[in-house]
Amino acid sequence: MTARTQQPAGGKATRRSPWAACAALTLALAAASACTTGNVLTLEPAVDVGTQTAAVPAYTGMQVLVPSNPYMTAAYPRMDAPALEPEPMPADQVDCRRELKRLGVVYTDVAPISDGGQCGIAYPVKVSAIGGIAMKPAATLTCDMAASFATWTRKELVPAARWRYFAGVRTIHQGSSYSCRKIRGEGVLSEHGKGNALDVMAIELSNGDKIDVRKPGLFSFRQRGFLNTVRADGCQYFTTVLGPGYNYDHRNHFHFDIKNRRNGYRACR
Repeated sequence: MTARTQQPAGGKATRRSPWAACAALTLALAAASACTTGNVLTLEPAVDVGTQTAAVPAYTGMQVLVPSNPYMTAAYPRMDAPALEPEPMPADQVDCRRELKRLGVVYTDVAPISDGGQCGIAYPVKVSAIGGIAMKPAATLTCDMAASFATWTRKELVPAARWRYFAGVRTIHQGSSYSCRKIRGEGVLSEHGKGNALDVMAIELSNGDKIDVRKPGLFSFRQRGFLNTVRADGCQYFTTVLGPGYNYDHRNHFHFDIKNRRNGYRACR
């Protein structure tokens, strides 16, 4: 390094020492630094919070540094919690679903229902059809109730329709399946609140006829005979069958349920 020659005010040139020049340069840089707006020099992290940067190789499974996990570095592999296996379905429920398939029931398993108190179904199914017979709307039931209803439909309802109307059954129109409610005037939980009941409002036949469950007219002999058969045969498959004529609440539908009673008592009215 060579010293620069400066011309002083008196006109005589003086020679500055190289070390003095270095000192002057250092002081000038310090003064410039003092003029910056920030008083503290901040060190930026190598990895931005919540992002992936070029400072760390990106690959699948990379743990991202996030505010809630400040002690994990971006280079560590992600440690996911092991997936929890669903609890195995009880054997009786497995057997029941096997029976539904044998009966040709079209259904889906749905999430457990718990509406507080005694209302709910531990292992509900949603039935949309029984063979070629549509259920409208789809009915949410216990598997046992679905199996009882499907058996009755295939063994009693369909043959009765063919015998009385020379036609098959196209659609069963239901008005209520699972519903968390009490029996009117009794304060007792309805079997609907357990998924053990189904209300049938009308039966649509393959020839286009739609049989309303409401009490038929005086001269509707065929319809009367059909509905009487439906009600009577239902008592072999359900513990409760209630319909038009029983009370006002059942004036427009058949109520079927599988309530568990002492001594095998059945209510068919």
